Amino acid sequence: MIYLWIGFVALIMALLAVDLGVFHRHVHAIKLREAIGWTALWIGVGLSFAIVVYFVYENHWFGAHIAEGEEVTPLEGGEAVMLYLTGYVLEKSLSIDNIFVMAIIFRHFAVAPIFQHRVLYWGILGAIITRGIMILGGAYLFQRFDWLFYPFGAYLVITGLRLLRPEEGAKDPEQGRIVRLLRRYLPVASGQHEQRFFARENGHIKVTLLFIVLLTIELTDVVFAVDSVPAVLAITTNSFVVMTSNIFAILGLRSLYFVLASMMQQFRYLQYSLAAILALIGTKMMLFKVLHVATVYSLLFILLALAAGICASFVWRQPAKQQPG
Repeated sequence: MIYLWIGFVALIMALLAVDLGVFHRHVHAIKLREAIGWTALWIGVGLSFAIVVYFVYENHWFGAHIAEGEEVTPLEGGEAVMLYLTGYVLEKSLSIDNIFVMAIIFRHFAVAPIFQHRVLYWGILGAIITRGIMILGGAYLFQRFDWLFYPFGAYLVITGLRLLRPEEGAKDPEQGRIVRLLRRYLPVASGQHEQRFFARENGHIKVTLLFIVLLTIELTDVVFAVDSVPAVLAITTNSFVVMTSNIFAILGLRSLYFVLASMMQQFRYLQYSLAAILALIGTKMMLFKVLHVATVYSLLFILLALAAGICASFVWRQPAKQQPG
């Protein structure tokens, strides 16, 4: 499948190059209308790739298959598409928490909207690399040591239960160790340097505050990947399906951020949807030897849970705070 992987990597690099090099060459603040358009485009690209997945696995091009233990069972096109779409929707839904944390980081560091797109572009590029390493490594381990499904499944269930606690929501990044560690060991330039990540000060190259923001987002994404990667691997351990669905889901995360950042307070019940999704996937992971849930049912549950959380958020809105008179 080496040629299939080469083609996929080339496609992602071309999409990123066109995105930054053609459509976003000039630094500007992303407006809501533009963000909605780009979000729709990225979702369209991600869903359209399901067609490629279908033909690749239906015709078994490039030796496409799914590994189950020591046997190799052909994966048909329809089943491959369902696995891809389930992984895509799952990763997209779990990325919502990531968006909330991004907004807190930007607000805390007072990053102007005009520079947020640049940080998110490079942040998501780094996320693609780290996710790729974690997915390939995780798929390899899960295929050869199936007992790993038990601890990781339990971890996902516990993570889901923690989301039910209000104090487990997004926290101020300054309270965490990440920012304190970065500030302690990296030479940080004083003052504002617009969109630059590095600046020369007193004859020395130092990182700017914007670079600290970028690293903070990268490191928090790794933390979120610890939850999302095992969850997607619970759907399938097929490396190509997991990788493509995960990467296409996070490719549109940047534009989705600008759509949801201003509306995050309205989705107060979405946390419960994510908790239910993680609990279901974790339980499915632990019972993989005695219970087989069809992929279509997993996909329907994820979609219904998300819809229920969004609808509940709009039906039972949080009361507006009274302004002191």
